[in-house]
Amino acid sequence: MEKIKIKYFDEDIDKIEKISKGDWIDLRSAETIHLKKGEFRLIPLGVGMKLPDGYEANIVPRSSTYKNFKILQTNCFAVIDNSYSGDADEWKLPVIAMDATVIHKNDRICQFRINKIQPEIEFEEVERLDETNRGGFGSTGRK
Repeated sequence: MEKIKIKYFDEDIDKIEKISKGDWIDLRSAETIHLKKGEFRLIPLGVGMKLPDGYEANIVPRSSTYKNFKILQTNCFAVIDNSYSGDADEWKLPVIAMDATVIHKNDRICQFRINKIQPEIEFEEVERLDETNRGGFGSTGRK
Protein backbone atom coordinates (compact mmCIF):
# COMPACT_ATOMS: atom_id res chain seq x y z
CA MET A 1 0.00 0.00 0.00
CA GLU A 2 1.32 3.44 -0.97
CA LYS A 3 1.37 6.21 1.64
CA ILE A 4 0.52 9.71 0.46
CA LYS A 5 1.75 12.76 2.37
CA ILE A 6 -1.05 15.35 2.53
CA LYS A 7 -1.05 18.93 3.74
CA TYR A 8 -4.28 20.74 4.57
CA PHE A 9 -4.23 24.46 3.77
CA ASP A 10 -7.46 25.02 5.71
CA GLU A 11 -8.27 23.21 8.93
CA ASP A 12 -12.01 23.88 8.59
CA ILE A 13 -12.62 21.69 5.52
CA ASP A 14 -13.46 18.04 5.98
CA LYS A 15 -10.52 15.67 5.76
CA ILE A 16 -10.12 13.56 2.65
CA GLU A 17 -11.20 9.97 2.98
CA LYS A 18 -11.32 7.03 0.61
CA ILE A 19 -14.81 5.54 0.65
CA SER A 20 -15.42 1.86 -0.07
CA LYS A 21 -17.61 2.53 -3.14
CA GLY A 22 -15.77 3.73 -6.23
CA ASP A 23 -12.16 4.54 -6.97
CA TRP A 24 -12.39 8.35 -7.01
CA ILE A 25 -11.96 10.55 -3.93
CA ASP A 26 -13.95 13.77 -3.44
CA LEU A 27 -12.30 17.17 -3.08
CA ARG A 28 -13.94 20.24 -1.56
CA SER A 29 -13.89 23.96 -2.08
CA ALA A 30 -11.67 25.57 0.57
CA GLU A 31 -13.62 28.85 0.46
CA THR A 32 -17.03 30.26 -0.37
CA ILE A 33 -16.94 31.60 -3.91
CA HIS A 34 -19.48 33.78 -5.72
CA LEU A 35 -19.22 33.58 -9.50
CA LYS A 36 -20.97 35.62 -12.18
CA LYS A 37 -22.03 34.03 -15.46
CA GLY A 38 -18.93 33.67 -17.67
CA GLU A 39 -16.46 34.28 -14.84
CA PHE A 40 -13.28 32.17 -14.61
CA ARG A 41 -11.78 31.20 -11.26
CA LEU A 42 -9.20 28.87 -9.77
CA ILE A 43 -11.03 27.29 -6.84
CA PRO A 44 -8.65 26.36 -4.01
CA LEU A 45 -9.19 22.78 -2.86
CA GLY A 46 -7.45 23.15 0.49
CA VAL A 47 -4.95 20.32 0.00
CA GLY A 48 -1.53 19.58 -1.38
CA MET A 49 0.09 16.15 -1.64
CA LYS A 50 3.43 14.52 -2.22
CA LEU A 51 2.69 11.64 -4.56
CA PRO A 52 5.01 8.64 -4.77
CA ASP A 53 7.52 8.53 -7.61
CA GLY A 54 5.91 7.17 -10.76
CA TYR A 55 2.40 8.41 -9.92
CA GLU A 56 0.19 11.35 -10.83
CA ALA A 57 -3.22 12.59 -9.70
CA ASN A 58 -6.07 13.26 -12.12
CA ILE A 59 -8.84 15.70 -11.16
CA VAL A 60 -12.27 15.83 -12.81
CA PRO A 61 -15.68 17.25 -11.79
CA ARG A 62 -18.09 15.09 -9.84
CA SER A 63 -21.06 13.90 -11.88
CA SER A 64 -23.31 16.36 -10.00
CA THR A 65 -21.01 19.39 -10.25
CA TYR A 66 -22.68 21.03 -13.23
CA LYS A 67 -26.19 20.24 -11.98
CA ASN A 68 -25.46 21.72 -8.55
CA PHE A 69 -23.15 24.65 -9.37
CA LYS A 70 -23.41 25.38 -13.15
CA ILE A 71 -19.61 25.34 -13.51
CA LEU A 72 -17.38 23.55 -16.01
CA GLN A 73 -13.76 22.56 -15.47
CA THR A 74 -11.83 24.55 -18.07
CA ASN A 75 -9.02 22.06 -18.68
CA CYS A 76 -11.47 19.11 -18.74
CA PHE A 77 -8.98 16.79 -17.04
CA ALA A 78 -6.31 18.05 -14.64
CA VAL A 79 -3.00 16.26 -14.22
CA ILE A 80 -0.92 16.85 -11.09
CA ASP A 81 2.47 15.20 -11.16
CA ASN A 82 4.48 14.28 -8.11
CA SER A 83 6.82 17.28 -8.52
CA TYR A 84 3.94 19.66 -7.68
CA SER A 85 4.57 19.11 -4.00
CA GLY A 86 6.11 22.25 -2.55
CA ASP A 87 4.90 23.61 0.77
CA ALA A 88 2.71 26.21 -1.02
CA ASP A 89 1.49 23.96 -3.88
CA GLU A 90 -2.23 23.87 -3.13
CA TRP A 91 -4.39 21.95 -5.58
CA LYS A 92 -6.93 24.10 -7.44
CA LEU A 93 -9.80 23.52 -9.85
CA PRO A 94 -10.00 25.90 -12.85
CA VAL A 95 -13.65 26.58 -13.66
CA ILE A 96 -15.91 28.82 -15.70
CA ALA A 97 -19.41 29.65 -14.49
CA MET A 98 -22.13 29.00 -17.03
CA ASP A 99 -24.59 30.85 -14.79
CA ALA A 100 -24.31 32.94 -11.62
CA THR A 101 -23.59 30.60 -8.74
CA VAL A 102 -22.32 30.25 -5.20
CA ILE A 103 -19.99 27.46 -4.13
CA HIS A 104 -19.86 27.19 -0.37
CA LYS A 105 -16.80 26.29 1.62
CA ASN A 106 -16.67 22.51 2.06
CA ASP A 107 -18.92 21.78 -0.95
CA ARG A 108 -17.74 18.69 -2.81
CA ILE A 109 -16.99 19.99 -6.30
CA CYS A 110 -14.55 17.57 -7.89
CA GLN A 111 -12.85 14.22 -7.46
CA PHE A 112 -9.45 12.69 -8.02
CA ARG A 113 -7.66 9.40 -8.39
CA ILE A 114 -4.00 8.48 -8.37
CA ASN A 115 -2.59 6.61 -11.36
CA LYS A 116 0.74 5.24 -12.44
CA ILE A 117 2.35 7.47 -15.02
CA GLN A 118 2.79 6.33 -18.59
CA PRO A 119 5.73 3.95 -19.02
CA GLU A 120 8.56 4.83 -21.35
CA ILE A 121 7.40 4.25 -24.91
CA GLU A 122 8.82 4.41 -28.39
CA PHE A 123 6.90 5.02 -31.59
CA GLU A 124 7.49 2.78 -34.59
CA GLU A 125 6.19 4.08 -37.91
CA VAL A 126 4.41 1.44 -40.01
CA GLU A 127 2.56 1.37 -43.33
CA ARG A 128 -0.41 -0.67 -41.99
CA LEU A 129 -2.10 -1.32 -38.67
CA ASP A 130 -4.73 -4.00 -37.89
CA GLU A 131 -6.79 -5.56 -40.68
CA THR A 132 -10.10 -4.97 -38.84
CA ASN A 133 -11.54 -1.43 -38.87
CA ARG A 134 -14.08 -0.37 -36.25
CA GLY A 135 -16.04 1.88 -38.57
CA GLY A 136 -15.29 5.40 -37.37
CA PHE A 137 -15.83 7.73 -34.48
CA GLY A 138 -18.48 6.64 -31.95
CA SER A 139 -18.95 3.24 -33.52
CA THR A 140 -18.64 1.01 -30.45
CA GLY A 141 -21.82 -0.95 -29.84
CA ARG A 142 -23.58 -0.03 -33.07
CA LYS A 143 -25.27 -2.84 -35.00
